[in-house]
Order: sequence, then C-alpha cells, then structure tokens
Amino acid sequence: MQPIQHIVAATDFSTTAQLAVQRAAQLALDLNATLHLLHVVNPLDLYAGSELSFDFQMHYQQAQQQHIKTEMEDLTMQLHEQFAISIEHATRIGRAYSEIVSYANAVHAGLIVAGAQGEHSILAKLLGSTALHLIKTAQCPVLIVKNVQNAVSYRHVIAAVDLSAGSNDVPTLATTIAPHAQIEALLVFDSNQEAHMYKAGMDEALLKQYREKALSKAQEQLETMLTHYSDHKINSVIRTGYPPETICTYANENKADLIVIGKHNRNQIEQWLLGSVTKTVVYSSDCDVLLNH
Repeated sequence: MQPIQHIVAATDFSTTAQLAVQRAAQLALDLNATLHLLHVVNPLDLYAGSELSFDFQMHYQQAQQQHIKTEMEDLTMQLHEQFAISIEHATRIGRAYSEIVSYANAVHAGLIVAGAQGEHSILAKLLGSTALHLIKTAQCPVLIVKNVQNAVSYRHVIAAVDLSAGSNDVPTLATTIAPHAQIEALLVFDSNQEAHMYKAGMDEALLKQYREKALSKAQEQLETMLTHYSDHKINSVIRTGYPPETICTYANENKADLIVIGKHNRNQIEQWLLGSVTKTVVYSSDCDVLLNH
C-alpha cells in the first residue's frame, strides 16, 4: 500500500464534525501527510427565498460565502497552531458526497475522514445518506469518526477479516494508519450456517466435527495471511458468532479505538446496502470505523 500523503476531512462546523477534523489532523501529523479541509455548501443554503429582491439575495449569498470563508480560515489557523501540519482548505457547492469524492480524487487523497453525525445527521438514514454514499463511491479508504474523546494516535486496532479477497488488504491498511498500535486480526466464524445445519437435523457429533475442522482450517488460513506482516506483529483472534455483533462486542470489551474492515459486497442488493456486515459495524460500533475501498 502506498503511503498516505493527502487526507481529506469533510466539515460542516458541527461538534461531531470537529471531532472528525481533530482525528484527521492527528493522522496527518502521525503520517506526515497534508490535511485538506473541505466544506460543501448545499445550493439551497445560499437561497434566501423568492419573495426577496434579487439584490438582497445577492447580498445574502455574498455574506454567507464570506462567513464560510472566515470559518474555514479560522479553523485552518487553529489546527496549524495545534498540530503544526500542512493544511489546505476549500469550499464546494453541490451534493456533499459527490463533491467530497470529486475533491478527494483531484488531490489524490489516500484517506477521507468524516463524522458519524453532523448538522444534517449524515448516518441518520439507511439509504441516501452522505456517509453511506461516500463509503460506496469513494476510491480511497473512508474513516467514520465515532470516538468522542480527544484524538490521540490509535493504540488498539481490530482488523476484521473474513479470508475473502476483499479483506486481504485490511491488515495492511491497519498497519498503515496505526503503525505503532496493537493490532489484532479478528476472524469471526459465522454460527448461522451451523444453526441451519442443526435445524435441518444434522447429528450433533457431525456438527462438532464440522466445527472443529472448519475452525482449524480458518486458523491455518489466518496465520498464512499474517505471515506477510513480519515487520509488524499482528495477533490472530478467532471467535464464533454473528459477525457484526461479535466484531463490535470484541472491540468494546477490549477497548479498541479503531475497527478496520473491508466492504462485504456479495450481491447487487448488498452492494447497494454496503453489505450487511459492514453496514451494521458502521452503525453499531462505539469506536471509529475505517473502511477499505
């Protein structure tokens, strides 16, 4: 994986967006990257109303744009003084997710950072929300910030893998984002298949044999995957259960501050919904979630 040299942080100046900006600035410091602050204005926010004169509407738009410009400059100065990092800022008008992705592509961003909620509650809706569209369309990893404490370098990271081709790069992304953190590769053996076998009347002894054989094979595959990370010690962990719930529970019990996961897209419906495992982890986790593209 190429080093991350440019990080885009989307902000609407809300409290939760500020948490995301602080995290992005800390990562820019840790990774020696340039931070790009981006504010996207909805065109309707610049519309004062048809009952007002054209001249008044023009004055209103100019005042709004100047206010945003001042806020961006103040935020840039504050972060530069706090972190001493390279910062650029920009404002765009349009749909939030499309403008964020377009800007990230233009600056060759290696990471997009967004808050879990903002002034418009971007994770409040399942479909059509900025965050889910952003995760679906971005061409680089997307970090959804949910930690409420002040940003510090990540200390304990869970790399959630499922041994599919889509999760092979998850440990690499974890080590790139958090090179000095304790990292655990977590594989969840899905118990749903076993439950279906039990309901179908399969003998318990055969189920036990199936489980032991499957877990042994999974452990072997996981260890093989992790042999590529000799420069960074990654512990392997296997748990049994419903994957998204088990991932979130394990992260919470072990006080992880970041979950790294791939997009689990297995069919057309899941591709639109982002994948049930990934979507549920994004919604349910108490810590930050980093999604590989």
